[in-house]
Amino acid sequence: MALTGQLATLLAVALGAVLSMAATMVVEKARWRREQSVRWDERRLSAYAEYAHAVKELAQRYRRIAVAKGIAASGAAPLEPTAEVLAEVVEAELRRSALAETVWLLGDVKTNTAAVRLNHCLWHLEWLARELPTREQGGWDQAYQDFRQARHHFLELARAGLGVRGTRIAESVPWPPPWRGDLSQDPRG
Repeated sequence: MALTGQLATLLAVALGAVLSMAATMVVEKARWRREQSVRWDERRLSAYAEYAHAVKELAQRYRRIAVAKGIAASGAAPLEPTAEVLAEVVEAELRRSALAETVWLLGDVKTNTAAVRLNHCLWHLEWLARELPTREQGGWDQAYQDFRQARHHFLELARAGLGVRGTRIAESVPWPPPWRGDLSQDPRG
């Protein structure tokens, strides 16, 4: 009987050790997955933010060039398309392109698709600012509105992919703001 009792005790200890080890492995695996998820979310956030900023920066340069050429209404400071300015635009486009690769590596299908559409809208602005022929009939204002909508859609999907709840702003805010008045009579010329 003593041997049976000792055997039962040894089996209970062994079973407890195995269960303890299994529980530890499950907890460690879950912790590792959480850490990996946070790590990739941080990288995705950085990729999305840097890419969105690069796209916005290029769009503003194209807009300023378009204003200088009289293609776009005023509202942005004109930027003469000098050789130096155009070289800076090329560098900014190369940076945007590299950042897009990171987005495509880390992003989900919907966000990546929105990034491609955003690129197309941005390139449309570039073509208009460079006065290259396009099939679109809407002109600069329509192209810029399309760009803003594509950028908003990209940011919306990026936020959803990262699990960020809510929207960028709580309600519709008119643009241009009422204090600007009639844009055709811009005092800056």
